[in-house]
Amino acid sequence: MELSPLLQPVIDIARESGQVILDIYQRGDFEKNIKSDDTPVTSADLAAHKLVTERLKALTPDIPVLSEEDASVPLRERENWTRYWLVDPLDGTQEFIAGSGDFATIIALVEDNQPVMGVVYGPVSGVSYYAAKGHGAWKVMPDGEKVRLSIMKHDGDVTSLSIAISRRQDIKAITERLAPSLNYNLVPLGSAALKSCLVAEGSVDCYLRLGPTGEWDTAATQCIVEESGGRILDTTLSPLSYNERESLENPNFIVLGDTDLPWRDIIRLGD
Repeated sequence: MELSPLLQPVIDIARESGQVILDIYQRGDFEKNIKSDDTPVTSADLAAHKLVTERLKALTPDIPVLSEEDASVPLRERENWTRYWLVDPLDGTQEFIAGSGDFATIIALVEDNQPVMGVVYGPVSGVSYYAAKGHGAWKVMPDGEKVRLSIMKHDGDVTSLSIAISRRQDIKAITERLAPSLNYNLVPLGSAALKSCLVAEGSVDCYLRLGPTGEWDTAATQCIVEESGGRILDTTLSPLSYNERESLENPNFIVLGDTDLPWRDIIRLGD
């Protein structure tokens, strides 16, 4: 499938979704509920879900859409999909509620169980990240400036690393896994997608995620990170899988920038 004609329309959909979220965020007038998995959902999540799914179905009527807010499709149906959209309409709902601004709309196109296109848009910053397989990864600033993304490379011995972590992560659970011989700068942020994009743009060396996430949290950024020269792997350094299990929950994972570093020595891996 030719990806180029789809990329700009999908970026536009993500930005339109972001504007809907931003309008609700700035008004501060939203409803909050708790889903069956004990995670929060707001009226902004649902408004963004409605917009993104409707726009994607109009853009590509033959490609199914799987959204975090409508993810009850059983594997026996999904496993027949050779291509589908995987969406998190509002990644970082807790940050939206807390008013931190660290949230995003995420849209990925998955083919044969691997992401081939990814778009991430931060409504508050107005920054877009996107990639298509074989075409590189890019960051677009609000003024239209476009920058090609590249992970941070290290030459020689590594004595210090920057690691993105969840603002709501148990920091001790992270630091217990880090080699005591190295110095670390921990960079807390909200949205999982935005933290992965920090790796892709070379602002941090890696992002270690311990705790539940969904496949919609990593698909778009996997394409962006890989096109920037990095990888997203589980904590045994095995590739993540998409649409291959009944559960759509990810394992613990790590987003790596410079893949030549001795990560097994740097971070104690395994669950």
